[in-house]
Amino acid sequence: MTRLTRRPLLLAGAALLAGCATGRPDDKQAVRDSLAPGGRLRAAINYGNPILAARGTDGQPRGVSVDLVREVAKRLDLPLDLVTFPSAGQTVEAVKAGRVDLAFVAIDPVRAADLDSTAPYVIIEGAYAVRQASPLQRNEDVDKTGTRIAVGKGSAYDLHLTREIKAATLVRVPTSPQVVDDFLQQDLEVAAGVKQQLEMDAKRVGGVRLLPGRFMVIEQAMGVPKGRSAAQAWLSGFIEEMKSSGFVADALKRHGIQGAAVAPAGPRR
Repeated sequence: MTRLTRRPLLLAGAALLAGCATGRPDDKQAVRDSLAPGGRLRAAINYGNPILAARGTDGQPRGVSVDLVREVAKRLDLPLDLVTFPSAGQTVEAVKAGRVDLAFVAIDPVRAADLDSTAPYVIIEGAYAVRQASPLQRNEDVDKTGTRIAVGKGSAYDLHLTREIKAATLVRVPTSPQVVDDFLQQDLEVAAGVKQQLEMDAKRVGGVRLLPGRFMVIEQAMGVPKGRSAAQAWLSGFIEEMKSSGFVADALKRHGIQGAAVAPAGPRR
């Protein structure tokens, strides 16, 4: 074999090794098998976060997460099952139990034990709500002895506040959409949640206001069960394309979502 004929083979071999090293599988079937080993893509849709999904007038899920997973299924030629949940906590439990293959949840160190996530595609804010007559005026005023904070069990802000709150008490309610109602019914001092959800609930119930600003930034991402490396690598590239192409921004606009921002580009893989 001459030097000239050897060179293309060496370059091809180097490219193949580089592809393996970066975790970018080019084999569609390998990605399909990793993401949906049962042959159908079971995607968890979380109704607990109105930024991600909501029930449409036809009773079917709609929203940016639904649009994204439909595009995933289309590109990989996979039949799609949308499995809906009322909260992020129940969504994560379904991933851990092997009942779904893909979830749309916030990135959190606790969840990283069971989920491999992409970079975020949307960034939203966690906020506090109080009664109009409450003496609390700032986020910094909340973490005081005697303050009880209603949070959705297993939500991103539950996990965050569990780490950060030192003096106040967390009161966990079953789902995020129940937070304001339970906050009022139990006569608690503060409700914590996704800013847009709290704004909608404040208008619905009256007599409630949001504290200015935010207490956390919530990074929403795609996640797959731990160890599905080919799926995670493919989805990571997919989500970066969806951000840069304008797909995510268009979906937020189409579904009338305000107050959420497209996440910045993630690290190149």
